[in-house]
Amino acid sequence: MDQIPPPAVTGAAMDVTLPPRRGRRAAQLALAFIAIAAAGALLWQMLPRGLEVELRDVRIASVEAGVFRDEIVVRALAEPLNSIMLDAVESGRVEEVFARDGQVVKKGDLLFRLSNPQRNLDLLARQAEHAQQISNLANLQVAQEAVRTDHQRRLNDLEFAFGQVEKQHARNARLARDGFISAAALEESGDKLAQARRALDEESRGMRLEQGVRERALKQMDQAIRGLASGLELVAATVDALAVRAPSDGVLTDFRLLVGQAVRQDQAIGRIDDPNRFKLSAQVDEFYLSRVDPGRPGRIAQDGKAYALRVNTVYPQVREGRFSAELVFTGRQPDVISPGQSMDVQLTLGQSARALLLPNGAFANDGGGAWVFALAADGSHAERRDVKLGRRNNTQVEVLHGLAAGDRVIVSGYAGFGEARRLRLTD
Repeated sequence: MDQIPPPAVTGAAMDVTLPPRRGRRAAQLALAFIAIAAAGALLWQMLPRGLEVELRDVRIASVEAGVFRDEIVVRALAEPLNSIMLDAVESGRVEEVFARDGQVVKKGDLLFRLSNPQRNLDLLARQAEHAQQISNLANLQVAQEAVRTDHQRRLNDLEFAFGQVEKQHARNARLARDGFISAAALEESGDKLAQARRALDEESRGMRLEQGVRERALKQMDQAIRGLASGLELVAATVDALAVRAPSDGVLTDFRLLVGQAVRQDQAIGRIDDPNRFKLSAQVDEFYLSRVDPGRPGRIAQDGKAYALRVNTVYPQVREGRFSAELVFTGRQPDVISPGQSMDVQLTLGQSARALLLPNGAFANDGGGAWVFALAADGSHAERRDVKLGRRNNTQVEVLHGLAAGDRVIVSGYAGFGEARRLRLTD
């Protein structure tokens, strides 16, 4: 009997249709949405909306029409008008101190005394050398006087001999005319006369030459002695300088020497200040360097009174954004004023005039006076705007171009805004 083969295994029974998994699809959609949102946020950030700045971090002011006062207020320190520095002329050890810091001294008052043994030894050596040269000069003068006397005696003898020969020759000439002596005798007396004249002339010439030599030697010796005397005076002055005296009347300031202290040459040891007349030393912003010059007027107020000043000296060296100027009183000065006292000086730079004004602030320096951040009408943002700023004082900045009355401007510093050209202002 034929057997029926078993049916073939196809696996058809295993293929079961499953329902779709909705959770996975939702996750994929969520991820896609997040990616789109992130890209949109990135694009939104990249749009030119501007740098976000909180309103509380900036100061805003409006442009106003008003009167620009062309003057500034600077802080100044009172200093003595005249001061004399005290420097040690010589080095040494402080032996005695006769004055104290803040003391009123008179010209010639002894302040302190130094000791320097080397200077004393130098003085003794110069004194001995000077005395020796004086002794040499005296000996030279004695020797020259002896030589001069000897020459003069010989000259006198020759003059006498010449006179005798001259007389004898004259007698011989008369006798020869009368025929009492021969021509040979007359010629012999003439030769003697000529010889006597030559001897007298040579002695006179030698005496004159020797006199010139003696005078030059004495002159040179005298110059040498004067030089030694000058050197002696200098050394004596250095010894005298060990006792330091006040060069003028005034108040001794910054004087703090102690007995036993070593002092070197040219060391600053204090100063003497004029206690009655003062000047003011002011530090001024470098922006005003071209406008502050000698002669500019100023004033200070104290105890309800005004005192006139003028700029006397300007030091154009700029340090940390400021330069120095010295002002002096043109009339009376305050009755009560002390060195180092601070005062507000109102310095006039020009005439007052009507102008568009902004409050002075850091923006004027940060923008270089060429641009500002001006607010939109709704105040939601601010944009860079090209402007031209003019004169400044302590509270005002003059607007020359680019803004109108009523425009609002950020007047605080711009350093934190970097290169941003637009600011989005948020609460």
